[in-house]
Amino acid sequence: MLKVENLEVKYGVIRAVRGIDFEIKAGTIVTLIGANGAGKTSTLNAIVNSVKKSGKVVFNGIDISNHRTDKIVKEGLALVPEGRKIFINLTVDENLRMGAFNNNSNNIEELKDSIYNRFPRLKEKINQLGGTLSGGEQQMLAIGRALMSQPKMLMLDEPSLGLAPKIIGEVFEIITELKEDIPILLIEQNAFAALKIADYGYVLENGKITLEDSANNLLGNDAVRAKYLGG
Repeated sequence: MLKVENLEVKYGVIRAVRGIDFEIKAGTIVTLIGANGAGKTSTLNAIVNSVKKSGKVVFNGIDISNHRTDKIVKEGLALVPEGRKIFINLTVDENLRMGAFNNNSNNIEELKDSIYNRFPRLKEKINQLGGTLSGGEQQMLAIGRALMSQPKMLMLDEPSLGLAPKIIGEVFEIITELKEDIPILLIEQNAFAALKIADYGYVLENGKITLEDSANNLLGNDAVRAKYLGG
């Protein structure tokens, strides 16, 4: 579904991402784990071409390496950014409509209904401003907004950031359910939570992939456990 080859991102003289290769297959959750500054967010931004990069990105059989970000979204690749970045002065309903700005279909109301069915809590707060929602509700809204573009694949950047443990569990249950419909690339500092729901994982250190394996194998890997899972 997504294949990345020799991806590199530089900020001046700093090489944030150093020629990495990875892929995501249909029907899977793939996670990139690593410490702060490892290059995880830069990788996602490079895939959607919101930062300068080199390398090749092929999505659904199409080379999107040089496509504009809005065109990449239209082709079916959606990103839920770190920090959620919802529109705090718009209502829940208006936020969802913004997610469909690139969607030329006539089924916006039907799409919204499907989001409200998936996230009943959002339906209860349909006319509430995004900025007044809890962190967990804002994350649900950010995911719902991305789904309004009818993506063929979803990328999530630190969905557990700033959330209480109970809410993290709810959000990860939602992510697991979504896998039935679309493949997911998950960037997550909570490595244990990410690997528990992922099918495959890559370890990113200082901009390079140093290890890759099935998520179960990474959970049992002594080096991964010592560095990212608390021993």
